[in-house]
Amino acid sequence: MPAFTRLPCPLAGVEIVHADSARAFPRHIHDEFGIGRIDRGAQRTASARGQVESFPGDVITVNPGEVHDGLPLGDHGRTWRMLYLAPDLVTRAMADITAEALPRLPHLTATRSTSDVEFHQPTLHDDRIAARFESLFRASAATPPGAADTLHVDSALLSLLQSLLQPRLAALDDIPAGIALARARIDDDAAAPVSLDELAREAGLSRFQFLRAFTRATGLPPHAYVVQRRLQRARHLIARGTSLADTAASCGFFDQSHLTRHFVRCFGLAPGAYAAATR
Repeated sequence: MPAFTRLPCPLAGVEIVHADSARAFPRHIHDEFGIGRIDRGAQRTASARGQVESFPGDVITVNPGEVHDGLPLGDHGRTWRMLYLAPDLVTRAMADITAEALPRLPHLTATRSTSDVEFHQPTLHDDRIAARFESLFRASAATPPGAADTLHVDSALLSLLQSLLQPRLAALDDIPAGIALARARIDDDAAAPVSLDELAREAGLSRFQFLRAFTRATGLPPHAYVVQRRLQRARHLIARGTSLADTAASCGFFDQSHLTRHFVRCFGLAPGAYAAATR
């Protein structure tokens, strides 16, 4: 099967991915919540939640903006399935689950990396949660668009999220104000050119102080964080059918080859192959 397959989903805000790869993925981020399951092989993942190993049957999770990597264990790679959930979809689901709107989540957008809820465990060996994932995956992937059993999909989604999401442990105020301002500036327009001098000056820090503080707060140096945000925007534009040349220009890459080089390193396939998989 192809290394990357995107399946149609009847539920807005959900991306379904089926992957088979022996590639080691460097540190990167996603804008969405990710829930998946390892079907074959195994991998090691390092993130702010710790380093873990995942094996067949394990459920794996990732939070929006969480820096993580993915290294195969063994020579034959691994096969896994993922459901990527837009933050606003999770917001609505959590409001239903808690029976009250969470105070800050209504203002969350796909370009923000913080939330009042999070997945606490990057990998879980739990038969009940695995069964709920399978229920949601089958309901999402097997139903043709336009003939969705929304009752099944919505019920399965709420059931799975109720099992996984917990209140966020770290307060948003833990990030220094100057660093939060710099991150918000990048999130709002990652394509715009920006210098270390500018970011450090606005944060009221020396360049070295800013570099160290930003890396500590986000898990990535400023330049790497900018590239990740540009790649996330590029991925969404390509999925919507934007040409690769226009995508590169609008996302702040020098040219199409510059986009391709970073895209392959992060996602494991070329932008053109990703475009074909999303059609």
